[in-house]
Amino acid sequence: MSSMLSSVDARTRLVGQNRLELLLFHLGGSQHFAINVFKVQEVMRLPPLTKIPDRHPVVRGVTHLRGQTVPVVDLRQAIHMGALKTADSEATIIVTEYNMTVQAFLVGGVDRIVNMNWSEVLPPPGGAGRQHYLTAITRIDGRIVEIIDVEKVLAEIVPYKVQLPPDIYDNELLERIHGKDILIVDDSKVAIDQMRQVLGPMGLNIIEAHNGLEAYQLLMHWKEQGRDIENNLMMIITDAEMPEMDGYMLTTEIRRDPELKNSCVVLHTSLSGNFNKAMVEKVGCDGFLSKFAPETMAKEVQRLMKKRLGMV
Repeated sequence: MSSMLSSVDARTRLVGQNRLELLLFHLGGSQHFAINVFKVQEVMRLPPLTKIPDRHPVVRGVTHLRGQTVPVVDLRQAIHMGALKTADSEATIIVTEYNMTVQAFLVGGVDRIVNMNWSEVLPPPGGAGRQHYLTAITRIDGRIVEIIDVEKVLAEIVPYKVQLPPDIYDNELLERIHGKDILIVDDSKVAIDQMRQVLGPMGLNIIEAHNGLEAYQLLMHWKEQGRDIENNLMMIITDAEMPEMDGYMLTTEIRRDPELKNSCVVLHTSLSGNFNKAMVEKVGCDGFLSKFAPETMAKEVQRLMKKRLGMV
């Protein structure tokens, strides 16, 4: 327990400072890729795999780690670069936790961990090919590093389904909030599409921003226009990890602003369990939502809005 608490403390020191740690790796070539260390449980040599029938083409098989069955995804193949050619004896897996599930990504090898500022991380350029599988890019030691959109990869392997019971929405609340604004902030198109499916039936005016800086600039613009943000903006739902400005820094800046500090801000994150409470408390979010749990999102968003409107 003490080691876990120290890990939480060490990692949450980055929260609110617009900083992140990236794990650098390659996929059998010279190009370097990265994922956020927050999502990584461990790195290890590829263990023996069990083939499973009717598996997705990019899933090499499953392995057993720490008492659970973990699918192993060929990440090179998943982003349409062709199957990894590295011999199994030389291959590495990165074991990760996203959206309350554990999976491993097969990679050619791991380089190192780097600590950097989100302002050094930029949205990917437009274009075809694997650009669609990038959430951001950065430059390290003079080389371009591509940050993988893991949420998109996982959504293609196991498509998300939004099936909500018909009585999940509170009609009285929906009448009160109809036409009001909700700002959703995320660099993943998959995540935005998922949120729209849940929030759309609530009759809200859904406004998108694709990173924290874009959202902050939009809020500043609304202030300059004299927009009644306090009464019209019901909630800000923000991703944690985004280029240029992350969700933690965005929340910190909102809480510092006298005109915005009372806004309802909810962290929407694929990080599970261990870090969420500490992060939310540190930056002053009103709550957090795990990606992607549509029924939980619908209920929690309505609960917080009722609280804000004095309906509870």
